[in-house]
Amino acid sequence: MTDTRRRVLLPLPNFLVVLLLGAASFASDPPSPPVYGVRMEQAWIPMNDGVRLAATLYMPDGAKPNEKFPALLEYLPYRKDDGTAAEDYPHHSYFARRGYVSVRVDIRGFGASEGTPPEREYSEQEQEDGEHVIAWLSHQPWSNGNVGMFGISWGGFTALQMAMRHPPALKAILATDATAELFHDDVHYVDGIAHIDEFELNMDMAEGWTGAPDYTLDEKVLGPRFDTAPWSLLYLKHQRDGPFWRDRVQPLDEITIPAFLIGGLLDGYRDNVSAMLSQSKGPVKAILGPWNHTFPNDAVPGPRIEWRNEAVRWFDHWLKGRDTGVEHDPRLVVYMQHWHPPDPSLENVPGEWRREDEWPPKSEGRQLYFQPDHTLASSSPPITRHELKYVPSIGVEAGFWWGELLNDVRPVDAFSLVYDSAPLKEDVAILGQPYTTLHVSATAPLADWIVRLSDLAPDGTVTQITGAGINGAQRDSMSEPEDLTPGETYRLSILMHLTSWVFPKGHRIRVAISNALWPMMLPTPYKMTTMLDLGGPDGSSLSLPVVPLIGKAAPPFSPPEPSEERSDIKTVGFPWPGEWTVERDEARRKTTVHWKGKDASTFPWGTEDDYENLTYDADDEHPETCSVRGDAESIFTLKSRTLTWRGHLLVTTDQKNFYYKYTRELLKDGAIVKTKTWQETIARDHQ
Repeated sequence: MTDTRRRVLLPLPNFLVVLLLGAASFASDPPSPPVYGVRMEQAWIPMNDGVRLAATLYMPDGAKPNEKFPALLEYLPYRKDDGTAAEDYPHHSYFARRGYVSVRVDIRGFGASEGTPPEREYSEQEQEDGEHVIAWLSHQPWSNGNVGMFGISWGGFTALQMAMRHPPALKAILATDATAELFHDDVHYVDGIAHIDEFELNMDMAEGWTGAPDYTLDEKVLGPRFDTAPWSLLYLKHQRDGPFWRDRVQPLDEITIPAFLIGGLLDGYRDNVSAMLSQSKGPVKAILGPWNHTFPNDAVPGPRIEWRNEAVRWFDHWLKGRDTGVEHDPRLVVYMQHWHPPDPSLENVPGEWRREDEWPPKSEGRQLYFQPDHTLASSSPPITRHELKYVPSIGVEAGFWWGELLNDVRPVDAFSLVYDSAPLKEDVAILGQPYTTLHVSATAPLADWIVRLSDLAPDGTVTQITGAGINGAQRDSMSEPEDLTPGETYRLSILMHLTSWVFPKGHRIRVAISNALWPMMLPTPYKMTTMLDLGGPDGSSLSLPVVPLIGKAAPPFSPPEPSEERSDIKTVGFPWPGEWTVERDEARRKTTVHWKGKDASTFPWGTEDDYENLTYDADDEHPETCSVRGDAESIFTLKSRTLTWRGHLLVTTDQKNFYYKYTRELLKDGAIVKTKTWQETIARDHQ
């Protein structure tokens, strides 16, 4: 977005800038007030092939005769009548009270919508249906013809993808914790390296469900869903970037409509904020806070802010034609994180908000070279080589994806090549994506390299800030991977994930390099030693995007407002990260990681209890033999019967193959009434 205010005001004296900014703010219209009631209506939206998608319309109650409203669409598979019913209401009712028809639609084959689930997430069918939904909404008697989209995670992904398709009625979007990089950034291949987590358990089982509140066992409805192949099987067959992943999305510069982005510095999809600011051709507004994968009003950790009022300002401008001043907002408001000790239970990240009117921000690229004595310094050292024995089972303490609050990561550092700066003589602030240049070789034809950036406090504690990995076979191309030649040296450039941080005076900057980060990334299958070459004119190094310690002050955010809740639904969650336990057999050098999660909901028609668990196994003596076992169970206790859906996932490996097995089960009153198993051997493709 061209920041016309910044361009015009820069030459003016400071006092005139302040006066003009104050006048512009004063002249702006306030966001729409909550003057309507909320009325929920159920609707069917017809597709071209006769399938109908189920929609809940949150209508502004008490509207004047012939009053027209924009529509706000949230479009995803997570079952609007049970799965997301409790969390949908606070968002959609908020917008309905402010003059929007806020609409929640299940994609085909999920929840109350008709049809068979698509063969994959973000399918062509899903996107074509989305275009029909947008057109249908724009032609309803209550519609002013304008449609916006919003959502978190899948809903945010879909908003970005629909904007790339240019449906005429779609005028603006809001995407929270979302990305358009389906191979490199999504949960199937983190940084291009195979990853399996509870998302697979959840989605593979949910494909086989029928919709609330009836949960019909009619074979015409149940059969096509239950027999749909698990998506995780399909993804395991596409282990490199290419058309399978790229055909789903267009380049970000295809997005020409206004886009409001909300991201979290502890969220795995945060790089999309940077990419959209750099590449989108439409107006972009972004907020980047210290959050994990959640909306900012109920984020853990905080500080929490209200985002729905900002959403109303945004959509008022683009869908209602009201001058709410959003075109004069900062392009990016970002939270500058300050040091804190490692603590997974931290309630609020220390720091402050700052505005950035251009991206990337002006920064000093501070380059630090890895030294033979494992320090970091500003000059390249004499040529030296450091060796590292590959330990496949390290990484548990470094997290499940590139985000979240962690414990001290020294247990991972102990099996990594570690380089520390001298104690800092002054505070140092960074904002952006640090990167490393590595000159590496390996004794095996496949190796991964993972780089982590941390803050080393004077008392020895280590707080991880960010990092990234690279699949060595994808060093030149993620779509055309090639084996490593053992002993040959390669130059790798690893761009770490977006972050902000202030290193305090007296602390040290730490870089740790390893060849495993398990169970986030599945281990490569060869025993080996890797080498890191130091020194020379282009020596192995770290580059930090150093910015001024004090940034431009950001406009204040509102604290979270009370959220309306449905009185007929109660949900009790099991807070992330659930239960993590680690077992190590020191004699046999084997490690097992267990994860468990659960939640429960009460509805007018009964209860739902959900359980998930994952078990990861690694063997340091035999890195080719790792495994992931997962079980999921959802129990629906209804008035006349109890239905239980189960999913069982098993992925094992040897040096050449993945061995995949998935079983889906349905029980009625404790007796199995339907079961199906998929089992395949899939060649490892440079993974």
